[in-house]
Amino acid sequence: KMIREGYSFEMLDASRVPAEIEGLRVISDEWLSSKRAREKGFSLGFFDERYLARFPCAVVRKDGAIVAFANLWAAPASGELSIDLMRHLTTAPGGVMEFLFIEIMLWGKGHGFHAFNLGVAPLSGVEARQSAPIWNKVVSLIFQNGEGIYNFQGLRAFKDKFNPAWSPVYIAVPSNAGKADLALVAADIAQLVSRGNTHAARAN
Repeated sequence: KMIREGYSFEMLDASRVPAEIEGLRVISDEWLSSKRAREKGFSLGFFDERYLARFPCAVVRKDGAIVAFANLWAAPASGELSIDLMRHLTTAPGGVMEFLFIEIMLWGKGHGFHAFNLGVAPLSGVEARQSAPIWNKVVSLIFQNGEGIYNFQGLRAFKDKFNPAWSPVYIAVPSNAGKADLALVAADIAQLVSRGNTHAARAN
């Protein structure tokens, strides 16, 4: 459908990114404004010219103009491809990011990559049944009600569309940590993900 409507996919190598950086900045600024969000920078990348110019960038164009983009991380030794920063114009049609992801996967397959890493979905997948530890309950509470901090549920739902093989990411804490300590750790993680600085020193 996207192709029929005149949208096209293109992979820019790192040397071509500087020439497109101002167009990418316009998209990024509009995306942040529409989300009423500020830049992240812990679980996701943030817009920085020098950073983006170090990596290939996948773009979707319409009538020659870029309407969506994502920068790529490629690990040829392991055969894995991944993305970091991804943005699109608010005027881009629904499904533009799905189109971008699918085209990146097809491009990767054609260039010898065998895996596509969708990255993390912070604080998701934690069970909060009645008998679960307090840590699980606090994390689940933040995931379900922390949309003002970060789009936890939306990010998980988007990535779930691709039916990935989810792998857990673990947090290690002292065995004698109290309930209050665990709650603070969960809050620190949420702050780091949203690029806040409350309790950041403790979380590090």
